[in-house]
Amino acid sequence: MFKSTTASMLASSSRILRHPLARTVAAAPSMRYRHAAAATRLFSISSSALSPPPPPQYSSTSTHSAAARHPRVLVTGSLGQLGSGLVKELRGMYGNENVVASDVRKASDEFVANGPFVYADVMNYALLERIVVDWRIDWIVHYSALLSAVAEKNYAQALSVNMIGFQNVLELAKVHRLRLYSPSTIGAFGPSTPKDNTPDLTIMRPNTIYGITKLYNELLGEYYREKFGVDFRSARYPGILSADTPPGGGTTDYAVDIFHHAIRHGHYNCFLSKDTRLPMMYLSDCIKGTVDHLTHPTPLPMSVYNIAAVSFTPAELAAEIQKYLPHFTISYSDPANPDFRQAIADSWPASLDDSMARRDFGWKEEYGLEKMVKLMLDKIQAQVDAEKISSNNGPTTAAMAA
Repeated sequence: MFKSTTASMLASSSRILRHPLARTVAAAPSMRYRHAAAATRLFSISSSALSPPPPPQYSSTSTHSAAARHPRVLVTGSLGQLGSGLVKELRGMYGNENVVASDVRKASDEFVANGPFVYADVMNYALLERIVVDWRIDWIVHYSALLSAVAEKNYAQALSVNMIGFQNVLELAKVHRLRLYSPSTIGAFGPSTPKDNTPDLTIMRPNTIYGITKLYNELLGEYYREKFGVDFRSARYPGILSADTPPGGGTTDYAVDIFHHAIRHGHYNCFLSKDTRLPMMYLSDCIKGTVDHLTHPTPLPMSVYNIAAVSFTPAELAAEIQKYLPHFTISYSDPANPDFRQAIADSWPASLDDSMARRDFGWKEEYGLEKMVKLMLDKIQAQVDAEKISSNNGPTTAAMAA
């Protein structure tokens, strides 16, 4: 049996190495990056790839019969702001055992207890393919990426993760006939794009690494759809607000940081100018729009759609916060010495035309600025209150234990 298994593994490795893209990588040893996270090349094989993830051990929470089997979904980058929210939503729809969360970081005990979690380096094609095969994956939601501000500071790693990681999941979608959802961003537009009511189809010449990689993903995904029939779906996310997870390194993160500073310190120094208008959306709206798009029973007329809820400036957001916290103050970076994120924001649209998404898959937001601000303040205030209670109870608990 050992000989048979070994022969099978070697045959599988041989098939991967015979793949034309694999040959290209093998013939280009100079395609390396200095960053450790980007060290694995496209379609590379490592020892970890030959060790399967743990087999499914989760009991079904679904009452549906096997004849009406739910799709099995792999979510990459699932420990981030968006990934964790989407995993929770999809597990509520399809059952915990049918949504496999993955990341390169260690998940909390609570997260792991709620359903399957596996290590998945998106740079490692063979490892990803093993997960797809062993877990019988039908859909992939690809969230693994370096966001705008982080990408500008780590451009080589961003090129590697954002482009090669996407190529890997796209090729898997082709080979195994998977549905692939990989969001894009307003960063895929550029300074020459019309800034107001930006349509789905327009001039797109991004001038940031993040935007360049995401536009590349859009175009390559559309190519695979036309050439190979891959069910590729994407939406250009605006800035996303959530009180549940910390900011992830994006240019629109000010719109989350400002709430924490308003409640904890009463003041916020914004790295964007007061009149920088950007499209925004609350997290639950983003999750709902993503699910509606992902689960649409048939491919839609377009692969990539704009979605947005509201646009506002830092000054407008601060004014809304001051309705609840009158003593809150805000300052802004010196215009003579702007933060590097200002140039990124200036290259993005001020508002989006998302009428096509509303028409084709029924996209509609629930949260406007006023409702969003009230919810963010309530949630963060609850977090601060809980921290104070925990801090006050800490010494007493320790004394009792001693």
